[in-house]
This record gives sequence, structure tokens and C-alpha cells, in this order.
Amino acid sequence: MIAAMNPRQRLWLGTALALLAACHSSRSPPSSVWAPDPAAVRASYSIDADYLREQIARISSDAFEGRGPATRGDAAARNYLVEQLRALNVSPGLGAGPWEQAVDLLSITTQMPKAWTFERGAARVSLAWSDAYVAATGTQEEHGGIDSAEVVFVGYGIQSPEFDWDDFKGRDVRGKILLMMNNDPDWDPGLFAGTTRLYYGRWTYKFESAARHGALGAIIIHTTPSAGYPFQVVRSTWGGPRFELPRAGEPALTVQGWVTEDGARALATLAGTDLGRLTEAARSRAFSPISLGITTTLRFESRIEHVRSANVVGVLRGRDPSVADQFVVLSAHHDHLGIGRPNGAGDRIYNGALDNAAGDAQVLAITRAFQALPHPPRRSVLILFSAAEEQGLLGSRYFTENPPVPLGKLVAVVNYDGGNIWGRTRDVVQIGIGKSSVDGVVARIARWQGRVVRPDAFPDRGTLYRSDQFSFARVGVPPIYMKPGTDFIGRPPEWGREQVVDYEAHDYHQPSDELRPSWNFEGLVDDARFGFFAALEIAEAQDAPQWVAGDEFEAARKSVVRGNAR
Repeated sequence: MIAAMNPRQRLWLGTALALLAACHSSRSPPSSVWAPDPAAVRASYSIDADYLREQIARISSDAFEGRGPATRGDAAARNYLVEQLRALNVSPGLGAGPWEQAVDLLSITTQMPKAWTFERGAARVSLAWSDAYVAATGTQEEHGGIDSAEVVFVGYGIQSPEFDWDDFKGRDVRGKILLMMNNDPDWDPGLFAGTTRLYYGRWTYKFESAARHGALGAIIIHTTPSAGYPFQVVRSTWGGPRFELPRAGEPALTVQGWVTEDGARALATLAGTDLGRLTEAARSRAFSPISLGITTTLRFESRIEHVRSANVVGVLRGRDPSVADQFVVLSAHHDHLGIGRPNGAGDRIYNGALDNAAGDAQVLAITRAFQALPHPPRRSVLILFSAAEEQGLLGSRYFTENPPVPLGKLVAVVNYDGGNIWGRTRDVVQIGIGKSSVDGVVARIARWQGRVVRPDAFPDRGTLYRSDQFSFARVGVPPIYMKPGTDFIGRPPEWGREQVVDYEAHDYHQPSDELRPSWNFEGLVDDARFGFFAALEIAEAQDAPQWVAGDEFEAARKSVVRGNAR
């Protein structure tokens, strides 16, 4: 085995063995120096650039047509992932036989007017579809519309007792159209979480909040800083069919949409004010809703189709009967945006190479490493390739609402969404640092890899709430969710941030997100190995991870653990 390794692999293994020897010979307690078992280090070498490249190339190929939910490309991608799990001798994760957990969806294609008109007396403003606004029905009905509905500015649209913040102040907004800002109050570290976006700042919360208050519709004001991406991302994501889980009885908006900053400025001018004055008023606890004196009428039709996608689920059974019924989850979403609006080159396939063929490849590679171990870990490992993540985390939400095992038996999730395609880094980013005891696992592995752990380099993006780890966290399962570091070896200090920003500006949710010869796989390899060691340590540990006392997700964990005990 050692003779077959390349020089870099032999050096890494030698370092691991030296660290182990130092651990046993040092006068310090053994726990002060951590290193993985040599067998785990050997297994980790099955995670290599060639395997990752091969998997990404296949999953992001045109043959899978962008993996849009409930399309033939979606089915082909799922079949491929099942084939790969079978080849790795993984067992089906849903009992005897089935690999897929069916996820029934509604495909909703809303035909909005080419212009959305707002009126104030004899004056009017029309916002052009796609250029100035995008919107869709929030209901699951074929016919929709609003008649002379009043537009009310509600600031951030947040109601948060723990931060003594209420943008509604008891105002009855039933039947209104709510114009609201993106993000949450971010100018004071003692208010909310400062520049770190909470769930209150996510667009999903905004629509949920408006629906709870009985509004007819909600329009979010898009700015690139507040969203973390340009309007073209909203346009491509909302430009085709929207997918939802079937629902019954939950409050819903007749229309939900986005408007550009220029479009919002035009609405403010129509109201006899300016956007700057409105947003400044919203930066205060004393803010109360502002009626803009504007009304709007809108008619639209929606095509509703009952369709089906699926989560792909596999399992590696643990060796210890006392904890083999507990699971560490490895997850990555398999979907992307399918075939949609062409770019300037006429390309209509949204291949999703980085988002998220790279995540799928890393999970497959980690699974391969687990199978290269001389024996399974104590706890079991559940592999989840989730559906319809791009549509609002639908597959992972369905999984956590319909789990194949009790939720309290899921001890942690290691989620991959994207990855580092720019090279090796001196740092690693753990999203949600400071929330649970997984921080200790992350810190030990980073130290062994010669890296430092940093918090989110882009805290204003609300990254914790934007991928499948959130579906698990909200039911109490602590996540490890890494994003690329920004301190790249051999590069200037700001180079890493520049690469991420450039990707988001030009390739994120665009047909140009494709595998390219310029990709550097060294960082992907490091981060996939990192996830392997993290999942392995949790699977072998005496105790399962715990939330920090008082964390927003702690109560959910206690609830599901109590449920297991009954």
C-alpha cells in the first residue's frame, strides 16, 4: 500500500504517524494532540482529484440536462447516483430494496404579465417582467389575481420578540401587498447578529411572515449587497417552473415576488417619497408600516402539475450494536435548474457543476473512503442525495419530516453544497461556528491538516439557512457545513474572496457553471478528506454532538431525543 503511494501521499502518512508517535510519547495528555488513525489516513487517499473530476464531469454533463426537478435529467442523475452507491457496496437506506424516497411535488408555472402596473391617482408606474420584477403565485391554484390592493411598506417585515423588534406594530395588513427590504438589521453587533444574517433576513422568512399576517402578496426589494448575488440569479431561479411540496391549510400569498432597486425607487417616487427615506425609517425599532397610497391590480394564470422527484438514500451499517442505530448523515443535493433561459452564447442547460455536482462528488468520494476502512465505524453512516434543494430545500425538508429512522437517532449531518475549485488554503470555513460541539471536531481536524478554522467569510449571506443543513438543524441535528477558505497558498490576501465574488457574479445559477480545465482540485480533495475525518470521528465518538446551551436549535434537539425515549 505505502509503496503504491505517490511522494505527497507518503509524506502525509508519515506526518500522521509522526503525530501519533508524538501523541503517545509526549508528557501532555493524549487528547492534547489529535491525529486520525493510520488506517483512516490510508482510506482517505481514495479521495483523489481523478475520482472527483470523473464524478463531476458525469453528473454535470449535458446528458443530465441540468438535473431540473422531475425531469428526465433528474431521473437519469438519480439512477447514476444509485449505480455509484451500488458499486461502492452501499446498502439501500430505506429498508430492504428501495434506494429512493419519493418526493411528490407540485410544478407551478405562473404566466405573469409583461408589465406589473402600480397606480396613485392618475399617475402610474409599470415594471417590466424579468428586467424590473419577477413573481409567481404563492398559492397552489391555477387562477390568481388581486384587485386594487394597497401597497404598504413594512421595512424588514420582521417580528422578533427576542430582539424586541416588530415591524408590524399591530397594523392590520390583511389583503395588502407588502413591500419589504431584504436582509435583517445589520448595523449593530448587539442587534440581531450584526453583519451575520439570521433566518429573519432570508427571503423565505419574508414570504412566510407576510402570509402569517394575512397579506395578499409580498415584494422583496433586491439589492446585490442585501441578497448576496445579482438580480440575474433571481431571474434565472424564478424564471421557470417553481416547485413546492403539496400543502393543506397553511397560509399562502396570492403573489410573491422581487423587484429591482431601481424598480423600488420608481415605486417610492410614485408614492411621493424616495427609497432612501423609506429604508432609513426602517432602521429603527420605532418603525411602523407606511401606506404608500399606491394600489395595484394583477391577473395571472398558473399551470399546476403533480410531479415526482426523489431523494437517493444509502446506508453503511455501523459495527457497534449499542450505537449502530445512530446515524451520521452525509448529504448533498442532486438537483439544479434544468433547461431554461439561454445565456449570451445560446446555452440553455444549467449544468450546475460546482452547484452541486461538486458536492455530490465529494459525498461519493467520502463514501468510497469509508468503504476503504478495515472495518466500519461504530455508528452507521447515512448517505443522502436530496431533491429540489434549489426550490427551497424541499427534498431535505421532506426527508426530515418523513425520516426513515427516528430524528433523535440522527446525531449529525455533514453537508456539501459547492466546493473549493481554486486551490489549497491555509484556512477552512465552518458555517455556524459557535453553535454546537462539532466545533471541537472541526478544530482538531483543521489543526492536523495545518489549517485554521474561520467563521463565514461572507456572514451577510445567511449561508447557514441556504442549504440542506438547515432542514436538519431546524429539527435538532447539528451540522458541519464547510465553505472554501479564502487564504489561498501562493496567492495575495484578497485573491480568494475575489474568486468567490466573481463566481457569484457570473456563474452562480447560470449556464456557465460548468467543469473547466482551469479547476484546481487540490482544495476539493482537502475539504472532502476533512469531511471524511469529521464524519468518522463523530461516528466513532462516545458521545453524540450537542448544541450550545440556549442555541436557536437546542430545543428541537431536546424534543426529538425525548420523543425517542418514549
